[in-house]
Amino acid sequence: MSGATNQLISVSPPELRFQFELDKQSYCDLKVTNSTEHSVAFKVKTTSPKKYFVRPNTGIIQPWDSCFIRVTLQAQKEYPPDMQCKDKFLLQSTIVNNDIDELSPDTFNKESGRTVEESKLRVVYISPHSSPGHSEDFRQSSDFTSNQALQRIKDERDAAVRQTQQLLQELEIMKRRRNRNDPGFSLKFAIVVGVIGLMVGFLLKLLSSPSVE
Repeated sequence: MSGATNQLISVSPPELRFQFELDKQSYCDLKVTNSTEHSVAFKVKTTSPKKYFVRPNTGIIQPWDSCFIRVTLQAQKEYPPDMQCKDKFLLQSTIVNNDIDELSPDTFNKESGRTVEESKLRVVYISPHSSPGHSEDFRQSSDFTSNQALQRIKDERDAAVRQTQQLLQELEIMKRRRNRNDPGFSLKFAIVVGVIGLMVGFLLKLLSSPSVE
């Protein structure tokens, strides 16, 4: 059960790395790939659920497709001893029918007879870069900080694109529910459309930022 690969899915990177700074959030994106001809459902668990926000924490990946999971480390008030982290993440996966929209509560229940595969992911904290006193190192530190800021803009832009695509997928699912006369569709539809509008506006703002290439 160790590692970040099983027979159904593969995960990249194989561990979660967060730049740890007090009173600041940090995030890590995971790419989960379905390497089978079946639809595969996944679920993310952690030993410290109050410290991390995972979106999405469950989902379905179509055959030979992939998705991104963003794990956000909430702002912390103190450093861990020796910057060592004992937190762990568990990524469960199981084969599901191709035509389902929602996962049942017992999807990942092994006692129901399902085959559920698991991958463990460890957490690594990275200390923020500190600049030494002399001028040459200070210049190198400034270059590092500038490159880091540009990379963050690029990461946020890419994340906005992925989140917009995910919301569009959710919108498509809701359209299917409308055909089934789901009584709660109208409100859910309005909420999702509103969120997509906000995401598109945010994405356009990011795309107007200076090029990071």
